[in-house]
Amino acid sequence: MNVTVTGANGFIGARLSVYLKSSGHEVFGMVRQSISADDFAVGDIGPLTVWSQGLFASNCVIHCAARVHVMQDAVTDPLSAFRRVNVDGTLHLARQAVDAGVKRFIYISSVKVNGEATDGEPFGPYQTPHPQDPYGISKQEAEEGLRALARATGLEVVIIRPPMVYGPGVKGNFRSMMKAVQYGIPLPLGSVQNKRSLVALDNLVDLIRVCLVHPDAPGNTFMVSDGEDSSTAELLRKIAGAFHRRSMLFAFPEKWLSATLSLLGYSGIAERLCGSLQVDISHTENVLGWSPVVTMEEQLMKMADEFQS
Repeated sequence: MNVTVTGANGFIGARLSVYLKSSGHEVFGMVRQSISADDFAVGDIGPLTVWSQGLFASNCVIHCAARVHVMQDAVTDPLSAFRRVNVDGTLHLARQAVDAGVKRFIYISSVKVNGEATDGEPFGPYQTPHPQDPYGISKQEAEEGLRALARATGLEVVIIRPPMVYGPGVKGNFRSMMKAVQYGIPLPLGSVQNKRSLVALDNLVDLIRVCLVHPDAPGNTFMVSDGEDSSTAELLRKIAGAFHRRSMLFAFPEKWLSATLSLLGYSGIAERLCGSLQVDISHTENVLGWSPVVTMEEQLMKMADEFQS
């Protein structure tokens, strides 16, 4: 197939493009600023972006590009900024895709559409959405707009909601954890007993590959994860194992840890380290016949190799 990938030089888009090409697909990469002759530069994403040059002869658009979640947003009106890119920009792309004769549109959304935390019951694809920050709200609104466009035009819309994605090249909090483990920094997380779903980059791109061609994918929203949930302490021990090191964790009361981080202004980090967020991928498995292709340990080994090199 001829496939258009937005954000083709980003963390997900770059790996996806390589994976699809290796599977025999022709990939048209859409990026903000082109650094390769194989990519089309479109500039900033918004309601006026011209996407047509990368949509010609395309069978499917995979929309990875977005204004991503940040811990401390510097703009004065974050919701408007997120809406301009993630809602207006997405729907403008989808309408141009319809005009260009594109058949299928795969939207990489976020588990943040469901909410920020779970308490025993994992998030599923058809629970009532409960986004709690501007990023999650913008992703939900984009989903709703795409579903309306699908009803009006027949565009085959597929929505995927990943939790935290990790893999070679990851940045942010996950890379900070890897640095702490590699450098042997003691961490007060040994007694944290939360449960969080993560998704390996290789698992996410494989699911996208399946959604590209599967006849039952359109009209569905899919949750995705590695199919195994870990506490923060378990995750750090697995990272240490990938580095062939001993984890330097020590027990510290979880409530005290969370309270201390919150008092220091790091309530978001406290929630990610101590809170639970689980997703149920049974709908994804049943509809698509898909299951994760790599384990967490396998992906962490690849990350450790990349990190050390």
